[in-house]
Amino acid sequence: MSISGPSHQPMSSLASPIGPCSGWGDHPIPGLPHGSCLIPLILLSQLGKKVEMVMMVYDCEGLGLKHLWKPAVDTYGELLSMFEENYPESLKRLFIVKAPKLFPVAYNLVKHFLSEDTRKKVVVLGSNWKEVLQKYIDPAEIPVEYGGTLTDPDGNPKCPSKINYGGDVPQHYYVRDQLAQQYEHSVVVNRGSSHQVEYEILFPGCVLRWQFRSEGADIGFGVYLKTKVGERQRAGDMTEVFPNQRYNAHMVPEDGSLTCSTPGIYVLRFDNTYSFLHSKKVSYSVEVLLPDTASAQQIQGESPNHSS
Repeated sequence: MSISGPSHQPMSSLASPIGPCSGWGDHPIPGLPHGSCLIPLILLSQLGKKVEMVMMVYDCEGLGLKHLWKPAVDTYGELLSMFEENYPESLKRLFIVKAPKLFPVAYNLVKHFLSEDTRKKVVVLGSNWKEVLQKYIDPAEIPVEYGGTLTDPDGNPKCPSKINYGGDVPQHYYVRDQLAQQYEHSVVVNRGSSHQVEYEILFPGCVLRWQFRSEGADIGFGVYLKTKVGERQRAGDMTEVFPNQRYNAHMVPEDGSLTCSTPGIYVLRFDNTYSFLHSKKVSYSVEVLLPDTASAQQIQGESPNHSS
């Protein structure tokens, strides 16, 4: 989709649905990894004309906790760094539409890869996003699905011939079954006992993210919210917020996350109380992900300013 911006630079607009995909990009080209943020620039070279700047629309509908998987976020960060280093002035503006409440956390994970100039070009739009887009892009170049008048030749309002809506990453792109993971902590959970790790959450909207593996046999795992501060509590005396269950983490490493709706002390509990014979060694990493304040305010209905 080609447009002419206010300053009349040759420019192209690209729509990128995020949530429904497994990655953060969705313009697959044979031989290139699914989800590369460099792909739009390659697509521009296929237009057959000079394009100096790009205006992008990121559709974040469906963005969920699974997209915060640490190896994927790290890879996306590397791609953003490559984009910044090699194409520092190619982005005219990036609009975020349909941003869920989780978006501030996701944005906070990657914004440090962006320069201050690039951050100023990121705009989180509210419920009137269709009207705002038409101020910057000719409605004839916007699919009907996004508030414009453009359709595919068969009348499809989503224009799948111009926007690839993606999906799960095809298995033939996999280079191996799992990633080698380095863990920050290791502990031996004795037979018939448990190990608790506490994290204080100061305000709602933070995300607890964990990864762990066990050696030799399975391990139980659950997350609880303490009802009394300053003392160790048994699982039955706390509020269970992530159901405790047994995981075959000795076969496949586990990872997961939880959006904390209530401030307090959260307890990640490794459970070996069911084992009367064997101790378990568990290696794990835990992070507390904070939301980006500016984008959180925009999603809550304040005027759509640039993210910082």
